[in-house]
Amino acid sequence: MAFNPKRLILARKRRRMTGKGLAEAAGLSPITVSRVENGENEPDEATVDRFAKALAYPATFFYLDDPDELDTTAVSFRSLSKMSSKERDAAINAGRLGLQLSDWLEGQFSLPDANLVDLSYETDPEAAARTLRAYWSLGEKPIGNMLGLLEVQGVRVFSLSEATSSVDAFSFWRDERPFVFLNNYKTAEHSIFDAAHELCHLVMHRHAGSQLSRTAEREANQFASAFLMPENDVRSRMPRFITVDLIIRAKARWRVSAMAMAYRLHSLNLLSEWQYKSACIELGRRGYRSGEPNGIERETSAVWRKILAHLWSEKVTKHEIAGLLHLPPDELEGLIWGLAGPVVRPDRDDSRAGLRLI
Repeated sequence: MAFNPKRLILARKRRRMTGKGLAEAAGLSPITVSRVENGENEPDEATVDRFAKALAYPATFFYLDDPDELDTTAVSFRSLSKMSSKERDAAINAGRLGLQLSDWLEGQFSLPDANLVDLSYETDPEAAARTLRAYWSLGEKPIGNMLGLLEVQGVRVFSLSEATSSVDAFSFWRDERPFVFLNNYKTAEHSIFDAAHELCHLVMHRHAGSQLSRTAEREANQFASAFLMPENDVRSRMPRFITVDLIIRAKARWRVSAMAMAYRLHSLNLLSEWQYKSACIELGRRGYRSGEPNGIERETSAVWRKILAHLWSEKVTKHEIAGLLHLPPDELEGLIWGLAGPVVRPDRDDSRAGLRLI
């Protein structure tokens, strides 16, 4: 098969390299790299090996078919203003690799179909959150595993291994399948809120694309807050006088950050403006602005745990999966990092995770 320059560009952007940087790492001229990427030159085997070594990608990766295009106008990014172009390109191309992995999984396993409702007509995030909760028959109870809920409802969840606070999460639809990529570099509570935030984009802003306004981002935050902390449940359990210690205890019930808990209480007028600002100052003093002291355990994916356990039972390792996909092991690990948890021997019945072998 012929060398595929689109694959070279993908790998370069995943490694956050410029064309000049790749040329230097590969010991080639910038003109050579440019001509190869533009499809003007067909590289010889020695040149491909230089690319492979510089990018730590298997040479076979560059001879595959065109990678899936991600319609960047259909990707919802958070914190876009804080991201560099390299960070954005790296995240987008992680999404493209995620689609490659997803296609492989769909060929091996029968995963749940998407069970989301189109709420693009809804203008009130609180109402949208209540509608989706009712559609999924969740009632008013706290959500015990947000990641697992998304998977059961057919959302394909992957990880981002960007190790940066600039990239929160992103989501998009591909055909009729919804995808969410979470940055597990953040705290477990932050990732849960990110998942609910992206869920809003999937159901309320599917047709808005990347032109999401600040209003849409506020809507997603309001949706996530209402979805994770239902008004009736919060009102019924919080006393009239709310202290910072009570906020810290309460956040564990709804599995959110202390700051998110305080914000929700303020939005429900259970904290006055003065009380809210005072609580935020005190929470920041205790370390809750930059992290979650004594935070909850990170959620794991039942689907990925079942998949890896099944493959392990057939003596197929993650390294071998990477080989089948012609990916570097670190890229495969990055797509599932923090999701699978410890892999155990598989149960006889995988249906509890919404997973069936084809």
